[in-house]
Amino acid sequence: MRLRPRSIRARDTLVAAVLAAVAFGLVAVGMDLVLRASTENRLLQETQLAGRRISAMVRDGTLVGQVPDETGGRVLIQVVAPGGNILGATKSAARYPRLSHTWPPADQRVQDMVQCPDDPRLPRCMVVEAIRVDTSFESVVVYAARPLPGYLVNGLLEAGLTGAVLALTAAAAWITWRIVGRTLRPVEQIRLQLAEISATDLSRRVPQPSGEDEIAELARTANGTLDRLERAVARQRQFASDASHELRTPLAGLRANLEDAAMHPDDTDMREAIRSALRDIDRLQTIVTDLLLLARIGTGGAVQEPIDLAELTAAELGRRSTRLEVTTDLAPDVRVRGVRMQLERLLGNLLDNAERYAASRVHVEVARRGTTALLRVTDDGSGIPDVDRERIFERFTRLDSARSRGTGGTGLGLAIAREIAQAHGGSLRVEDWPRGARFALLMPLDPRRPSETEPGPSAERGRP
Repeated sequence: MRLRPRSIRARDTLVAAVLAAVAFGLVAVGMDLVLRASTENRLLQETQLAGRRISAMVRDGTLVGQVPDETGGRVLIQVVAPGGNILGATKSAARYPRLSHTWPPADQRVQDMVQCPDDPRLPRCMVVEAIRVDTSFESVVVYAARPLPGYLVNGLLEAGLTGAVLALTAAAAWITWRIVGRTLRPVEQIRLQLAEISATDLSRRVPQPSGEDEIAELARTANGTLDRLERAVARQRQFASDASHELRTPLAGLRANLEDAAMHPDDTDMREAIRSALRDIDRLQTIVTDLLLLARIGTGGAVQEPIDLAELTAAELGRRSTRLEVTTDLAPDVRVRGVRMQLERLLGNLLDNAERYAASRVHVEVARRGTTALLRVTDDGSGIPDVDRERIFERFTRLDSARSRGTGGTGLGLAIAREIAQAHGGSLRVEDWPRGARFALLMPLDPRRPSETEPGPSAERGRP
């Protein structure tokens, strides 16, 4: 049998009710004991005062006739002989039989007690003080008694405290139910919104409450997860779209060449047909490789390491052979943190682009700008129009004046370079330059190394 409530709200309410019942119950028991003790002590003090006054009168022989009552009948007083005979009593106690059968022992002349006698003719419970008039065991005993209030005798106090405990427990449970319900209301809204989000519509977000509590953090985390999921799905869709768009042309050319060779084998130069097919296959392979790289960038899993940009640039330039004049201005110890293979690809794409469109010279610069690393690649070519400075970073973009499928690359080089820069927390943009094009990569320096001051204008000394 499952006794645990499935609802967090019900479970928290049950726990709060149990804890409240235990806490209020302990308080009620303590209040009962305190009320009883304080009431009995107060009644006992009044009883002692009246009883000892009469005991003094008996001992002094000044008690004559009826026992005087100075309490207005609140305290019952009887004077009892050693044999049990009542020698005298106050007017309010005269109608009762002997108030108590307890006889003070020899070593205790005064004895206080709370008695609940079985005799129905007596009050149900009383505070009683028995006083032997002198030290003799056979001495006369004065009994002074004060009936306890009804609420201490008939259980009314316990019933009231029990009712108060139940009422307070119910109030605590109701308050907990309301507070937990109000607290979990955003969670329910988040759940409903997440239940409605599907793979076809990832643009929706869960409601985000204000504040810095755990539920607000949960909403922010959920929205952040949805952002990453939407970007991942968009990346996959972009990959599928790019692949279907860009692979269509080389596949169509390859198919046309092969079909023509198959239909007219005698009129076809097989060597040229094979070379053309291999060129199309090389292009297909290059496009697929670049698309796969774009799909993997920023997805995690690659190991990052400290990298010196100057060393990385020098190594990349050392592997190249070019007809152009390449000048450098490489500041030492400009370290960033990233994936070496991806940063090599970023630099390689920028150098490929510069060499493709440069007239005679390419300049590469590495510098530090405060807490930022700067890498610039500048060529002296025809430059890039202002309206195209962002468009060139889109996938498969080729400027009509400079590139075509036949003479250029896949159209993914700059898109890959920007994706890599953004995946490393940096940016890649085209800067103003009087002649040619200048690409600037900005990346945060490795935080585990102390940042140095920004170099002065001397960093520009190697401008092309």
